[in-house]
Amino acid sequence: MDFESIKRLTADEAKAVDALIIEQLSSDVLLINQMGHYIVGNGGKRLRPMLLLLAAKALGRIDHNHLALAAVIEFIHTATLLHDDVVDESDLRRGKQSANAVWGNAASVLVGDYLYSSAFEMMVRTNIMRVMEILSKTTTAIAEGEVLQLLNCNNPETTEEKYLEVISRKTAILFNAATRLAAVVSNASAEIEERLSQYGQHLGIAFQLIDDALDYKANKEDLGKNLGDDLAEGKPTLPLIFAIKNSNQPEANVIIDAIKNGNRDAFNEVYAIVKSSKAIEYTEQRANEEAQKAMAALDVLPESEFKQALLALASFSAQRSY
Repeated sequence: MDFESIKRLTADEAKAVDALIIEQLSSDVLLINQMGHYIVGNGGKRLRPMLLLLAAKALGRIDHNHLALAAVIEFIHTATLLHDDVVDESDLRRGKQSANAVWGNAASVLVGDYLYSSAFEMMVRTNIMRVMEILSKTTTAIAEGEVLQLLNCNNPETTEEKYLEVISRKTAILFNAATRLAAVVSNASAEIEERLSQYGQHLGIAFQLIDDALDYKANKEDLGKNLGDDLAEGKPTLPLIFAIKNSNQPEANVIIDAIKNGNRDAFNEVYAIVKSSKAIEYTEQRANEEAQKAMAALDVLPESEFKQALLALASFSAQRSY
């Protein structure tokens, strides 16, 4: 089952989610409308809301609360992208100019705050206390992950364990919330809720591992951002962490210096060292391990095309090239 086939399984529901997003973005503040539509309409896989919808269908049905929470998840994700691009000083997002490059940092931060607030407004309308508990903890964890990543920036002594802690909080937790919320709204058993949570968490880690590998593997057009952005920002991602440990000292020093100084000019030299150290293969191997854990967590679900789609998405997360 390829990605387009998976998308078709929730195509009607995805249209309903998009309609909710457009409705919620309606504001008498023109800039909010402009920026909101620019970002939400700027491509993207819509993977997180898709996971929620597929998990709900695998559990039997989708109701309005599932649709509303799929929109909430997308709003939170979009808000984090707005803030990320400001923090990282990025000028490219999904192959187009980032919002901060078009409207400036101040507007991006404030509209990101608006999206967070809108997400919580929609969340409260479900009137399900468990939903509010999950999403409040999720947004707190995302913020903690962002701060941890900031603390790790320009620090070549960052360990694999610390790196995994960052991506678990910053990225994987929202995948986790998406699939857990599907179970909560579907009144699934505690076991199914926990297993779907594990599925989302492991898939999210695999997704981010591949994202970090692609910074040293993909081309700019496929990646939708500038190659070497992570290096320019001084982020010690797993390919760099592994390459430092598994290269000779002169080569390791090149990477250490590039991380300390956020040196994009060293990208070609660093790329050659990362490639020769087999760091990309190691990162892909770790992603595959996480994807396998995600798939194992779905054993509790009954057989259906929606379960098969969830399994295929776990595989996709670890094997994608964009």
